[in-house]
Amino acid sequence: MAKFTSPPLDGLKRRIDRHRSSHGERPNGHFVRETYRLSREQAREKAREWFDSFPKAAYWTEVESWRQLEGDQIEFTMRRLPTAD
Repeated sequence: MAKFTSPPLDGLKRRIDRHRSSHGERPNGHFVRETYRLSREQAREKAREWFDSFPKAAYWTEVESWRQLEGDQIEFTMRRLPTAD
């Protein structure tokens, strides 16, 4: 019986990175995303800035993902619509 091994994912990761960098921010209604790596307090301030500048009701602003890193650092991605239309 042959043992299954997972394929290497380096090529796929490169293709995804190339695709994302070549398309950038699209004006056709896709979300605008920005990722930050800040201290816990700075992360809270940055999220508040986004919610103040782009109200959730109009822009669907949200913290899309976050994770705690070593040294009280938070890496997080903010997401919003490009316009409030």
